[in-house]
Amino acid sequence: MREAVFLRQNEARWKQYESTSATDPDELAARFVALTDDLAYAQTFYPASPTTRYLNDLAAKQHQTIYKNKPEQTSRFRDFWARELPLLVARHHTTLAWSLILFTVFTLIGVLSAAYDDTFVRVVLGDAYVNQTLENIKKGDPMAVYKGQSETPMFLMITINNIYVSLVAYVLGATLGLGTVWALFRNGVMLGSFQYFFYQKGVLLPSVLTIWIHGTLEISAIVLAGGAGFVMARGLLFPGTYSRTEAFRQAARDGLKLAIGLVPIFIVAGFLEGFVTRHTEMPMALSLLIIGCSAAFIVWYFIVYPRYLTRQVAAAPAQAAH
Repeated sequence: MREAVFLRQNEARWKQYESTSATDPDELAARFVALTDDLAYAQTFYPASPTTRYLNDLAAKQHQTIYKNKPEQTSRFRDFWARELPLLVARHHTTLAWSLILFTVFTLIGVLSAAYDDTFVRVVLGDAYVNQTLENIKKGDPMAVYKGQSETPMFLMITINNIYVSLVAYVLGATLGLGTVWALFRNGVMLGSFQYFFYQKGVLLPSVLTIWIHGTLEISAIVLAGGAGFVMARGLLFPGTYSRTEAFRQAARDGLKLAIGLVPIFIVAGFLEGFVTRHTEMPMALSLLIIGCSAAFIVWYFIVYPRYLTRQVAAAPAQAAH
């Protein structure tokens, strides 16, 4: 059978599976069996076709739906963090990577701007902050600014602000991503000029060992929040086979889940900034341990684990088809 005929005969049913969810176990099983039959046929006759990739993805989603409806599932909450969010991250890895690339470029712009214009740091960070930090450097404690408030109010203020910033970066995706680009630009330039300022004053290492105790999680989450905004924008700009409204609705939902998934990270980052970062006298080994553990978690949960889980889920329908 030619691929065009195969598509014409089955596409309406596949679209129905995508657009309507089944809750009856028998219906779920019937859909999964039908999809794996279609997938097996496509793998045999059109192995490198977009149709085969589409069916594999659709069958994987049906498999995930069956998993969600298992009676032994412990809780919807646990499934969100253990499966749903990582799979969502994997689905949008390319979009999230663009957010990281843009943020890196904007950070370098901040570094270069601060290097070529001595007044740039004051424009970005403000005279009060720069003057206070210069005084702290003279006193031998360049990161003393983190000791300026008591722990709990600082933790709450920073956490709420960071969550707000991430939600704004996500919501601005509705501006075709332009607002999200601006949010990443603002934060990237601020980070780049901030770090160059400490390099210029000869205290880069103490600043890195202090700032990145909380900054590893915080900056990573801001980049991911920008990615959530780009996910929404992508639904508007590239609807694919869906109507623009339907593509936007699905993309907005995916982006919102990504943004919500960052809330615990911002809470931990806020806790570290409020209660731990202020201890500028801590041993270098302890600081590096915290930074290393934070970085390892980000790499594992947002890169390694999503890819591993996606391979597992994708293998399930393929195995069932044979």
